Amino acid sequence: MMDLGRLRALHAVAVHGSVGGAAAALGFTPSAVSQQIAKLERETRTVLLEKQGRGVVLTDAARTLADTAREVLALVEQAEVTLERQRGRAVGRLLVAAFPTGARGVLPGALAALRQDCPDLDVRLLESDPYQAAELVARGEVDLALVQDWPTVPLPVQDGLSRLDLGNDPVDLLLPAEHPLAALAVVPVQRLLGQRWTSVPPGNICHDWLVRTLREAGEEPDVVYQVGEFETQIALVRAGLGLGLVPRLGRGPLPPGVVARPVVPEPARRVFVLWRTRTSRRPAVAAALAAVRAQWDATH
Repeated sequence: MMDLGRLRALHAVAVHGSVGGAAAALGFTPSAVSQQIAKLERETRTVLLEKQGRGVVLTDAARTLADTAREVLALVEQAEVTLERQRGRAVGRLLVAAFPTGARGVLPGALAALRQDCPDLDVRLLESDPYQAAELVARGEVDLALVQDWPTVPLPVQDGLSRLDLGNDPVDLLLPAEHPLAALAVVPVQRLLGQRWTSVPPGNICHDWLVRTLREAGEEPDVVYQVGEFETQIALVRAGLGLGLVPRLGRGPLPPGVVARPVVPEPARRVFVLWRTRTSRRPAVAAALAAVRAQWDATH
């Protein structure tokens, strides 16, 4: 009989495309994941991973086995839900994914409450872009995902997932204090044309929103600086190198020389939680949803 942990490791490599990605999702080291795969290869007498450049790729046999592993893990999950409900309390492991500012602005308080209220629950956190996080929930790699989207750039949500809407996260224009637009109490979107921008890279939901918004206002945006962290964007704004549209959630105090101005129409992200519908009756999922909801309400 094949070891469940080894099947889980193979499935994670198939989902994330690399041993390192699988290790991050599972909370293991890359070496531990590689060892699990090596044991599974000996167990099945089949080559599962082949080197390609600096990484690895799954063989045809591995992809077939990974598909089977997905089905097996879904059945195991259902069994775990049943047992946890019978115990009547949150136990086991719960893996939560979240976009960076959500992980910083919401989850510390929520996870601390879970730790206090559910001492038998082992909660793990994985920072992930909303696009990827939604996929991870659908594939069974994480149990819940704190995600965000924009009304003009909705996040695709697969069948079989449920959502808890938390609310809106307003976005402000950040600019140097000496910039002409800083004299305005509120900045109309049309006044954003002709500016140089700092933004997260393409393929990120915040970048997609910025590009679409300015295009609809009549201009292809000049995104000069593409950086992954909002803190870096703020530093570039402080240096007078461009403007930024930065959400309030998880944003710390602005440094001297940088001011925030609201924009009209007001841009706002929609923040919500996703989970697999079939796990809705799991006590750990219910407890996590309640903790996130309570933390959001307490800070908004």
